[in-house]
Amino acid sequence: MYGNTSDTNPWIFGYGLNYIFSSPASDGKLEQVVAGFDFNRPGKRVDALMRTHGLISSLCFVEIKTHKTLLLRDTKEYRPGCWMISADLAGSVAQIQKPVQKALSSLRSKVELLDDIGDPTGEVVYLYQPKSYVVIGNLAQFQVPNGINEEKYGSFDLFRQNVVNPEIITFDELFSRVKFIVKRSENEKE
Repeated sequence: MYGNTSDTNPWIFGYGLNYIFSSPASDGKLEQVVAGFDFNRPGKRVDALMRTHGLISSLCFVEIKTHKTLLLRDTKEYRPGCWMISADLAGSVAQIQKPVQKALSSLRSKVELLDDIGDPTGEVVYLYQPKSYVVIGNLAQFQVPNGINEEKYGSFDLFRQNVVNPEIITFDELFSRVKFIVKRSENEKE
């Protein structure tokens, strides 16, 4: 249903996430190393390093899982009415927070972009507490034959509403935003 859109339609992860048009930060590839590596430490990669478009461009980090990734542990309640988030969701939050922190400590607040051979492109992006996103799972996981399991959905939604950065969005929510954007764009052409 969702397919591989990352490099062919990067606007979906840009404009679709925050209604601010974004594009890949450099060379058209979404996945980027954001902090270097040496023999003693691994580099930090993000699934999508984006930049906003406007008078001033800012960096934005995106961690992308799949629409099938579980949002909650599917075993049993942690406590009555409380369900634990999945290891994949918890790991995704940590996985995006670390490269953001590493980028803040290793990059300057003003970054002049270079092309693939190291020449300046003339583009500048800024790095001040960048926005980050985790795109994961699908809200259909909370559907049961006769409606929505509200306790499970509530456990997930309370968790994500209280995580400030990254913003957690499901693939179906992103897909709905994209459909709205495309429909609105088509209506404006008429």
